[in-house]
Amino acid sequence: MTIVARITATRDFIEECADELSKVTWPDRAQLKSATLVVIAFVFLISAIIFVMDRASGFVIGLIMGFFNA
Repeated sequence: MTIVARITATRDFIEECADELSKVTWPDRAQLKSATLVVIAFVFLISAIIFVMDRASGFVIGLIMGFFNA
């Protein structure tokens, strides 16, 4: 592929990307804020669940290790 052909292909690709992006329905500020809050809340929820599971498994492993005097 020649340099001119590569430049032409790149230009066509960028133009097609711009055309596709113009078709996108972008969220308004309220929708964006709402979705962001949902994601943050979900991250905190999952973090709390993982924290509890980590503490519980550590406790159980500690009991088992204590049982065998390890």
